[in-house]
Amino acid sequence: MNICVFLSAADLDEHYTRPAREFAELLGKGGHTLVWGGSESGLMKVVADGVQEAGGRLVGVSVDFLAARARTNADEMVIASDLAERKALLLAKADAVVIMVGGTGTLDEATEILELKKHGKTTMPVVLLNTAGFYDGLKQQFQRMEDEGFLPVPLTDLVFFAEDGLAALAYLEESRGVQ
Repeated sequence: MNICVFLSAADLDEHYTRPAREFAELLGKGGHTLVWGGSESGLMKVVADGVQEAGGRLVGVSVDFLAARARTNADEMVIASDLAERKALLLAKADAVVIMVGGTGTLDEATEILELKKHGKTTMPVVLLNTAGFYDGLKQQFQRMEDEGFLPVPLTDLVFFAEDGLAALAYLEESRGVQ
């Protein structure tokens, strides 16, 4: 399965990098392909290293102004002209999406895939990996949106909240019918 992972390229503390590395190893050992922002820095590098070392494939989609930071030994690397094209290419190459810890770029990517799901433009399974409770506030906000009528479909139809990588991958494989 081609799993698009939206995540930070920042250098982060071990309480984020350790679970990310563990999830990456699960992806690689499962024979999955990581589709990601292509960066050779921060958490993006941690996940790409883990997937590659565990036998998975890497498909990166960078953007022209970040091309100098792109991983040179990915199985495939595409350079988009802007962030909108990058998001479109990432999603076009994916069978599923996992949202890991990140900043405004990750949040932008997360809301875009959820909006596409809300409008029936994709049926891809989406997991929000809530490492160390990072997305507790966002989960609460989404729940409020649902409770107060802002979501035309149930929240559970849009996103699965996973507390660890094992739960995230199990949900994706079950959703995609992978044995």
